[in-house]
Amino acid sequence: MNIGVIGTGQIGEVIIRKLQGAGYSVKMANSRGPDSLRDLAAATGATPVSLEQVVRSVDILFLVLPQKAIPELPKGLLRNAKQDTIVIDVGNYYEFRDGRIDEIEDGLTESEWVERQIDWPVVKVLNSIYAKSLAEAARPSGSIERVALPISGDNPRSKEIVARLLDRLGFDSVDAGTIAESWRQQPGSPVYCTNPTRSELELWLKKVDRSSLAGNKEKGLSAHLSLGDPDYQTQANAYRAIFR
Repeated sequence: MNIGVIGTGQIGEVIIRKLQGAGYSVKMANSRGPDSLRDLAAATGATPVSLEQVVRSVDILFLVLPQKAIPELPKGLLRNAKQDTIVIDVGNYYEFRDGRIDEIEDGLTESEWVERQIDWPVVKVLNSIYAKSLAEAARPSGSIERVALPISGDNPRSKEIVARLLDRLGFDSVDAGTIAESWRQQPGSPVYCTNPTRSELELWLKKVDRSSLAGNKEKGLSAHLSLGDPDYQTQANAYRAIFR
């Protein structure tokens, strides 16, 4: 399976390292061009390419970008992709960083908005885990401590493929519904950055209160910023405390 990654920030780098470590062939790109990725290429073995090249001949394409960067992607970029390429949206919307996006503020899910910008269906996953947790919390299949991640999307086959990839990376997963229902895993949800097990995730997905997302999102951000640079479980516990 060939994989492309657009976005090489903190979590983008972790995703690249995890994919390479799991034996996948990975191309990576960012807005600064391939030359800016020489060090990361040397450290990971991933291939630095241009934005136009990263979408070609890949089975899965990760978008690991802040919301504000999505409209800055080249128009028609996905026209160069294979028809069955699975695009994974890893991003989250934060107004303080991305500026106000009226459509999202008015109720459109973050990933529905992304789909409209890139004119391509997406699968929402990996937005609900801190970079440190993604890097360090993987466990063998069957472990009682194994973290589970929600997957939202409109194509069941695509979600199955993504679930198998997550399993190979060391994580369980739960089908969280359609992209229109992906608000259940947006910031402010009890499944967001709390490192739930599969049973917890299945329960919490049913109990998400959409009206509470905005308030809990602010509480979660404040809790995270107050921690400095803790270990991944401390990060998750700080967010869990909001929902106790």
